[in-house]
Amino acid sequence: MPGSMTPERLSAAEGHQPRPLIVTEDEELLDDLLRLCAAAGAEAEVAHGAPTRGGSWEGAPLILVGDDSVHRLRGRARRTGVLLIGRDLDDHSIWQRAVEVGADHVLFLPDAETWLVDRIADVAEGAGPQAVTIGVIGGRGGAGASTLACALAVTAARTGRRTMLIDGDPLGGGLDVLLGGERAQGLRWPAFAESRGRVAGSALEEALPELHSLRLLSWDRGDSVIIAPDAMRSVLAAARRRGGVVVVDLPRRVDESVAEALAQVDLGLLVVPAEVRAVAAAHRVASTVGMVLHDLRAVVRGPFSPGLDDEEVARLLRLPLAGELPQEPGLAASLDDGSPPGGSTRGPLARFCTEFWARALPSEGGGVA
Repeated sequence: MPGSMTPERLSAAEGHQPRPLIVTEDEELLDDLLRLCAAAGAEAEVAHGAPTRGGSWEGAPLILVGDDSVHRLRGRARRTGVLLIGRDLDDHSIWQRAVEVGADHVLFLPDAETWLVDRIADVAEGAGPQAVTIGVIGGRGGAGASTLACALAVTAARTGRRTMLIDGDPLGGGLDVLLGGERAQGLRWPAFAESRGRVAGSALEEALPELHSLRLLSWDRGDSVIIAPDAMRSVLAAARRRGGVVVVDLPRRVDESVAEALAQVDLGLLVVPAEVRAVAAAHRVASTVGMVLHDLRAVVRGPFSPGLDDEEVARLLRLPLAGELPQEPGLAASLDDGSPPGGSTRGPLARFCTEFWARALPSEGGGVA
């Protein structure tokens, strides 16, 4: 099974990856923390007695300290990556104890289990900077959002960046079709749709079809499957942990699953044809999406109606302008011939994508400008 820890992979992890350190004398808490480490794919070290100076205390990438064991750590050298774990939300004195050991965060179980598993998973996978994540949404049906999402991903992959394209719209027809890869081998959304646990980033990447130097999570040709909110959160978190670029094609409606996706998006692009009715429809979409995503920008697509240029459309929507996409003759024929969106380096679509990434990724690890 993808992501399972075979004996070989476990040995490699033990030999080359530092392990999180657990410091607690509470047997029940220890059992819970070991369970959460296992869920994150990490084997923990348990300190029996005080952690050794110059050893596990300084070398562990993450230290999980039970509130019962703070007294064992007084006088230790301060370091980052210390989490203080408690259970009593009403015990306000825990914050003073957190100061005493220099904890980065105070967590209460079971409330913070999901957050803690993700944090441990980052350590287990040796996570660096998270991927810059772009959501693309159509202001109305047929606005061209899926085409732009594919073109952005193909353009990013062509520059050598690790790129993942996620099809978040079960009714959109499948981005694999748009990329000419409906027969490509690999897992589709139905394999993840009911997932409620953590998804390993490396296993996700290995399991997905590879098309045009990017990894794609799309739909099969079966009946539409509803994506559970937990599954959307887990899959996107796993994709982002791998770094590089993640592009998500999202539907116009905002249900719980889409809200989970929007919560992990750094920047949203709302694709709006320069037509009066399209602007009216896009206004409703922008109002709904804007309740979850705070950085939403307009991409205005031609041809342009009289009196509606790109700046006027953005003004009517009260959104920053990400850019314009003039009409591109021959794009539909190119797609019919099997060329993916963004496959050509010429034309308005290619220019938009190239200029967008130049601003959004000014350097490796750069944020969204």
